[in-house]
Amino acid sequence: MSGTIRRPNKRKLKADINVVPYIDVMLVLLIIFMVTAPLLTLGVDVDLPKSNAKSSNTKTDPVVVQVDEAGNFFLTVKAGNKEAVTAQDLAAKVGAIVKQNDKEKLQVYIAGDGRANYQPVMDAMNILQSAGVEKVSLISQPEKGRK
Repeated sequence: MSGTIRRPNKRKLKADINVVPYIDVMLVLLIIFMVTAPLLTLGVDVDLPKSNAKSSNTKTDPVVVQVDEAGNFFLTVKAGNKEAVTAQDLAAKVGAIVKQNDKEKLQVYIAGDGRANYQPVMDAMNILQSAGVEKVSLISQPEKGRK
């Protein structure tokens, strides 16, 4: 007999990873996400206004309603002097201005004091709306040092 011993055939170790189950799981998750993604839109349909954002170049002078810190109303028409008015006078005078001018071209601004409560500014908006004004803009002053 010879001195060589034969070993029985052993299986070689496999160094591969079976990825088939992982691919199956990934495809199932992909299908689940594709089906549920359209259902996850948690938004509200809003009809946003269209704007060209150009500066206002008008031929008519705007009507400016000012609200001071104490909640008093002041009316300035045609770049004239500002006059103190009550809520009833404001509604009557602005209503007369609306009847004389085109509603589309009439510009009405509210200038509220920064220290004033918000309620008098909202009251001015309600008064102007009841007087027939369709569009009201708010005047603000940029902070110093900002462009």
